[in-house]
Amino acid sequence: MFWYQQPPGNGLKLVASSTSWTHNSYENGYSEAKFEVNRENTDYALMTIKNLTLKDEATYFCAASDH
Repeated sequence: MFWYQQPPGNGLKLVASSTSWTHNSYENGYSEAKFEVNRENTDYALMTIKNLTLKDEATYFCAASDH
């Protein structure tokens, strides 16, 4: 599972990826303290953005791959 952020007028930026149920990887500039990813099973995932500010204004996307 991959989570992307697209700020207005900009391209996609990878925020986090989840390759297992218990381990999330965050790209530079992003952290679990701000972008909490919960993946309970293969059918459900949720990213929560904490303490929103104007800098968080963006469209957010998730992408999944079925191997």
